[in-house]
Amino acid sequence: MELVLRGARVADGTPAPARRADVGVDGGRIAVVHREGDPGPRPGAQRVLEADGLVLAPGFIDMHAHSDLALLRDPAHVAKVAQGVTLEVLGQDGLSYAPVDDRTLTRVRQAITGWNGDGSDVGFDWRTVGEYLDRLDRGTAVNAAYLVPHGTVRAMVVGWEARPATDGELEKMRRLVAEGLEQGAVGMSSGLTYTPGMYAPDAELTELCRVVASYGGYHCPHHRSYGAGALEAYAQMIEVARASGCALHLAHATVNFSVNAGRAPELLALLDAALDEGVDLTLDSYPYLPGCTTLAALLPSWAAEGGPGAALARLRDPAVCARIRYAMETEGSDGCHGVPVDWDTVEVSGVTDPALAGYVGRTIARSAAGRGEEPFAVARRLLLQDRLGTTVLQHVGHEENVRAIMRHRAHTGGSDGILVGGRPHPRAWGTFPHYLGRYVRESGVLSLEECVAHLTGRPAARLRLPDRGLVREGYHADLVLFDPETVAAGATFEAPRTPPSGIPHVLVGGRFAVEDGRRTDVLAGRSVRRGARPSAGGGCRAPGVSRQEAL
Repeated sequence: MELVLRGARVADGTPAPARRADVGVDGGRIAVVHREGDPGPRPGAQRVLEADGLVLAPGFIDMHAHSDLALLRDPAHVAKVAQGVTLEVLGQDGLSYAPVDDRTLTRVRQAITGWNGDGSDVGFDWRTVGEYLDRLDRGTAVNAAYLVPHGTVRAMVVGWEARPATDGELEKMRRLVAEGLEQGAVGMSSGLTYTPGMYAPDAELTELCRVVASYGGYHCPHHRSYGAGALEAYAQMIEVARASGCALHLAHATVNFSVNAGRAPELLALLDAALDEGVDLTLDSYPYLPGCTTLAALLPSWAAEGGPGAALARLRDPAVCARIRYAMETEGSDGCHGVPVDWDTVEVSGVTDPALAGYVGRTIARSAAGRGEEPFAVARRLLLQDRLGTTVLQHVGHEENVRAIMRHRAHTGGSDGILVGGRPHPRAWGTFPHYLGRYVRESGVLSLEECVAHLTGRPAARLRLPDRGLVREGYHADLVLFDPETVAAGATFEAPRTPPSGIPHVLVGGRFAVEDGRRTDVLAGRSVRRGARPSAGGGCRAPGVSRQEAL
């Protein structure tokens, strides 16, 4: 065969104890797994890589990625490949670039410039989900799956108005979601603190989730609050899952802000009750305390109605701006999860206008104090001059909540990594080695095998992938070799683009994307598509992988 990885400890993507084995790779697949003590000769190959002292695991699956344009813009994609990521799930938080028409694409590009850049360096030669996936199939650094973005679908059919869809509009949205699933999407995302998705009532989500369920997909909501009312917001999404019969995957599941310190056990009890009742439920989280979003996301929803242009017009109007400030600083806007904005916790991480670079790495409050201004005046200037493109970190997390959630039986890993900006969140470059370094080796929050299962086998089961996520004969040879004694995130808040340590080899499709710690020129990634045929029952468990085995 082409390659044998010899003598590594194999953590196979289940919680089973790691065992030394030789793993043979041929034709992009795992051809043989010969464990220590198995009968018969050890496999031979054209090339043998001695892996003594390393752990061999399935490639990590990033269940919440914002690489929708980065995969096209940056073929090297070191931020993810160097971490051992071999599959990303795109189309998150209800806003992405397919399906679109010309008008919707223009508005969406402006609305999420802070997530992905404005796209001026990417040729938008697609409009449908299938065409976008075809673009990925030309060759990318890692594999990618896609969620139909509900907010983009709503923008295309209803627009950016704060109103329920008519019956006719709802039927058009149902058709667009079905077409995206038929073309290979694995489910639907929604962004319920982002416009225009936040204008949708739960009844609309339920109807669209029925379509998703019929194709065996899952719903991935950024739900209506992670702050005040967070537990009620989680309960709403569980009720949508019950009513629609659709599998549920909770995006970057956490409870943040001071109102939720120490409340993770309440969330987990809610999730356990739903699981015990039979709701098909998983979640993802990142192992850091601050969140990351756009500064514009903190605006009250009424201020953003009509789209980015309308939001900028309101910010230019002094009288309307006074109302916006009151909503943000006194009432607690729905864009800021019902919690009044504390400008000491809002740090600018990226701008699109180079003239604003001096604000990056500083909180809004600090910049305001240095200029002798009110914090809101600084925020307003950034929003207007940067045309809503400013990204921010919100330092509102709690360590005890992060640790409790990552232990949960339905937990998976997701970076939620934004790759643009002057000082992006280090989770974009460090999530997966940070799990292995800090929370396995240093803190013992998870065992090595449990952690690998959270990052590989369990997400593959959620994505219903029958031949990924495990080290097993016949499976895709998407693999990572890491040193359990040295693996660690290099990325910090001060130097967020620093590659990790302790991950010398990463294979995508059986080819070395990272070899001896260096990125190669291999572009073996392709779109990972769900089968197009609707089913009566839905569900998201991978054929051949039992729920118990995946967990």
